Amino acid sequence: MTAERIGRRIARSGLCSRRTAERWIAAGRVHVNGEPVILPGRNVVAEDTVTVDGNVLPAPARARLFRFHKPPGCVTTRADPAGRRTVFDLLPDGLPYLHPVGRLDLASEGLLLLTTDGALKRRLELPRTGLPRHYRVRVHGRIDPNRLAALANGTQVEGVRYGPIAVEVARGGRSNAWLEVTLHEGKNREIRRVLQHVGLLVNRLIRTAYGPVELGSLPRGSLAEVPAAELHEHFGCSR
Repeated sequence: MTAERIGRRIARSGLCSRRTAERWIAAGRVHVNGEPVILPGRNVVAEDTVTVDGNVLPAPARARLFRFHKPPGCVTTRADPAGRRTVFDLLPDGLPYLHPVGRLDLASEGLLLLTTDGALKRRLELPRTGLPRHYRVRVHGRIDPNRLAALANGTQVEGVRYGPIAVEVARGGRSNAWLEVTLHEGKNREIRRVLQHVGLLVNRLIRTAYGPVELGSLPRGSLAEVPAAELHEHFGCSR
């Protein structure tokens, strides 16, 4: 009999995130076997009946993963205090509760992964998982091949240590160049900060792949589900 935290059980049902589940618990909306849950650390087992607002919790569904072609000008958050457009404003109606895998900042575009499964989200985000993130980056400034090559050893910018970044010049120009950039961590604004550190100003950033999942020809603003067979092949998720 395997026990799990009540918040995780609720999140796995697809109703909400674990953080939201904890707020529901604090508000007295969650019961186990007819008794109100007081603490978010409460463990439950498969035989327990969990209800939210009197409704029995749906059985956990299989993990699902979606590709979304994020356009520039929207933020990767469910709600923005500044009132800016979010990626969730652009998604079609009728979708299950989705967790973004990592983030793309306001000006960045390209592949954003969204999943119904919080555990899969954490697995894909962890640096120790080793999933490469691939980007096409347009920069302004003088290209110094030696400084770019040195980024493969990692670098430190304003006290923040960044891991190895592989950079190749895809196309050079008089005022702008396109780079192919691969990294494994994805810290906040990592590419912009590291390239600025070597004298290059990023004026366009497109994520083209996250691990084995590619943006491909998915149109900007469009959503497509990763087939269950591919999800099983790449990440071992049940079908």
